[in-house]
Amino acid sequence: MQVLDRRKALSIPPVWRLAFRPFFLAGSIFAMLAIPLWIAAWTGLWPGFQPTGGWLAWHRHEMLFGFAMAIVAGFVLTAGQTWTGQPGVSGNRLMVLAGVWLAARLSWLLGLPLVLLAPLNLLFLLGVLVLIGRMLWVVRQTRNYPIVVVLSLMIGAELLVLSGIALGDDGLQRQGVLAALWLVAALMTLIGGRVIPFFTQRGLGRTAQVKAWPWLDWSLLVGSALIAVLYASGVALVAHALLGVLFLAVGLGHLLRLIRWYDAGIRNVPLLWSLHLAMLWLVVATVGLALWNFGLLNNSSPSLHALSVGAMGGLILAMIARVTLGHTGRPLELPPGIVWAFVLFNLGALSRVFLSTLWPLGSLWLAAACWAAALGLYVWRYAPMLVTARVDGHPG
Repeated sequence: MQVLDRRKALSIPPVWRLAFRPFFLAGSIFAMLAIPLWIAAWTGLWPGFQPTGGWLAWHRHEMLFGFAMAIVAGFVLTAGQTWTGQPGVSGNRLMVLAGVWLAARLSWLLGLPLVLLAPLNLLFLLGVLVLIGRMLWVVRQTRNYPIVVVLSLMIGAELLVLSGIALGDDGLQRQGVLAALWLVAALMTLIGGRVIPFFTQRGLGRTAQVKAWPWLDWSLLVGSALIAVLYASGVALVAHALLGVLFLAVGLGHLLRLIRWYDAGIRNVPLLWSLHLAMLWLVVATVGLALWNFGLLNNSSPSLHALSVGAMGGLILAMIARVTLGHTGRPLELPPGIVWAFVLFNLGALSRVFLSTLWPLGSLWLAAACWAAALGLYVWRYAPMLVTARVDGHPG
């Protein structure tokens, strides 16, 4: 707030004052609608048009590059102001970036030619990369340069997916999508490792924060990035015992961090247990993929959905619920119904991961219903906060 021209900032419509506002709202609405649409299309209840590359390509791409990257954009471009002391992205620049994101989503869903679709999707990621990269470069904040590296690799993953669409190569698309999923996991590792111990200490009123082990944090970040590269190359698509060792090491590293962060008090604070539970899903995912690589599981899909639905989706919901409160000047007290959103999200993840073999169709619909209901609760309770001014009268 000290770096902003207050009068100019307050003249901007509230929804365009910081990036978390449009991207948290639009990303949540999009994901709330996209999963039921995908299940309806996959089960034959939506027999109409086909998006670019077909419904499976649309689903895999949009949950990562559409939903997850919208939330990442909202978070890093908002946090960048705190990290660097530079004014956050707002006003016309934010409107243009959000417009590009929306155009990219529509281009894929409406089946536009690749020559139009590809530039829009790449332009959004490039815009986020340039904006946060500039903020960090101006003050030479090397601590956050890994975020720039991960976003750069995300553009490479997007190029793989688009190349797969152009060539009609499903394997190449899958390489890009799974690489992107693990790059999101790398961001979760980096950002979660910083904020979850801090949020836990503040939320429970503890006098000291759990001291980080830099070697562990860096090992998990590098391990996740390595897995992303192995997926991008196609190596990780085939089970191998050495890959199992890598996945198991990453999973045990995340479990060790969770044990170090644990405090019995989090069980009474939904804003905290939701964060810790999301990171526990990351452990479930990595251990499951280790078992698949060791030949002890027949299918990697449940483990990948433990990562995408339980860990990624769960952490997104927990983070945006807290960040929205803090950045709109409100006390960290959940609105009515949001605890149920956390519960529903995790029930949906349990259904998708553990019931898909026993109850294939029913588990998908149950997971989709829980996902949509959870995000619907967030949109219902938080949309008014995101489109109106801060309650304390400050800009932002």
